[in-house]
Amino acid sequence: MDTIKILLVDDEADFRDIMAAFFTRRKMACHTASCCLEALDLLGREQFDAVVMDVVMPGMDGLACMKEMHGVIPELPVIILTGNASLNTGIMSMKQGAFDFCLKPVDMQELFEKVLLAGEKRRAA
Repeated sequence: MDTIKILLVDDEADFRDIMAAFFTRRKMACHTASCCLEALDLLGREQFDAVVMDVVMPGMDGLACMKEMHGVIPELPVIILTGNASLNTGIMSMKQGAFDFCLKPVDMQELFEKVLLAGEKRRAA
């Protein structure tokens, strides 16, 4: 199987770098963005198998950004990260079209498995 290519979107640089290193060590191609506008710009230039995105960011939040992404690529799997044990936000994101969600602090193995599933689903489409 070819390398799964993911876009990581989070305004916290340290967390974004940790996630990118984690996925890179597991042979995934990672691109990162610090905000939704940067992510949308990358989405216009690159193809991704999955997006992992925080909800709370300056400017456009993750749910609004996901809606914009789905306006361009409706089948793009987006995994939403939500902090403060906000289960309601996670459920709301699923109702709005997210592939899945994870609560912060993130269980990286759980997130990895969700990204694998999302990437496989995208490639099968």
